[in-house]
Amino acid sequence: MLKKFAIGLAVIAIFVVPILLIKGRQFAPPPPFEFPPEVVTSATATADEWEQVIRTVGSLRADHGVVISSEGQGTVKEIAFESGALVRKGDVLVALDTDVERAQLAAAERARGLLDQNALAKSEFDATDAAYKQVVAEVASLQALIDKKSMRAPFDGRTGIRLINLGQFLDRGNPIVTLQSLDPIHADFSLPQQRLAEVRTGSAVRITTDARPGTVYEGRITAISPEVDMGNRTVRVQATLSNVSEELSPGLFVNIELVAPKKMPVVAIPSTAVHYQSYGDSIFVLKDVKDEKTGQTTKRAEQRFVRLGAKRGDFVSVLEGLAAGEEVATAGVFKLSNGAAVIIDNTLAPKPSLN
Repeated sequence: MLKKFAIGLAVIAIFVVPILLIKGRQFAPPPPFEFPPEVVTSATATADEWEQVIRTVGSLRADHGVVISSEGQGTVKEIAFESGALVRKGDVLVALDTDVERAQLAAAERARGLLDQNALAKSEFDATDAAYKQVVAEVASLQALIDKKSMRAPFDGRTGIRLINLGQFLDRGNPIVTLQSLDPIHADFSLPQQRLAEVRTGSAVRITTDARPGTVYEGRITAISPEVDMGNRTVRVQATLSNVSEELSPGLFVNIELVAPKKMPVVAIPSTAVHYQSYGDSIFVLKDVKDEKTGQTTKRAEQRFVRLGAKRGDFVSVLEGLAAGEEVATAGVFKLSNGAAVIIDNTLAPKPSLN
């Protein structure tokens, strides 16, 4: 029995061993699977100093702006300006009819001349002296009345659209035209009280408006209110900027960037490097990793969660989780995972800008 059993085993071994040798490799466990390297672009985190900017909104106001109104009563005899014209201080804008007043003035001046020439008897000296003084006062009153019927520009500026017509009767206080001095021009805005320590007279401001898209106007803070509004705890601030070309008009709504005197140190990376997710923002730091078995060095992505700060142009600042000088993936981050192998190709990478 033993002999037969041994022969049976030998026969089985003769057939089974070759099969195991041939097919055994097919049943061996496969090597660990690894995705092929992903192609990404990269950038180096840089230490920089950024301007600290306070953003707010405000309105523009003319350096001088008034509504010219009638000071006397009368019919409009002359309109000496055009709508939208540039006028100088002292220029006559509107003249009312003064024929009656001028006739009265001529009569009063003739009477004054007679009294002044002593054409009346000496016996009537006292009466003549009193009459003379009365006539002089009447002349001055009539001259003042005539002057009030000529409305003049109180300062250099540009007129608005006229509100009167020739022959129209004007009463005292009737509006005639607006007059605005446009250069320089002021921007009025308010800041919360906690920002008061960050602003000072002379600080730079940048102003933009949708009326002039793409244009940035620069100015300086010229006044800060000494009091805080008790209703909303804000402080009124005035900035002044040049407006030689008169592109800016009073009343415009403007966006204001106030530049703080001190700059802010930051670690900056392109904003495309950030993988924004609901549970936290992360980046992928690219590091050289050496394979212990093969001795080869490959680039691999290390995922880190970071705390972000201010943004400037194409850049974002990292407050926690990254040091200056580290390399990060800037394109293709959505397809990376922690430990993934990468190939860096910056041939067509766009150049980010702070502007």
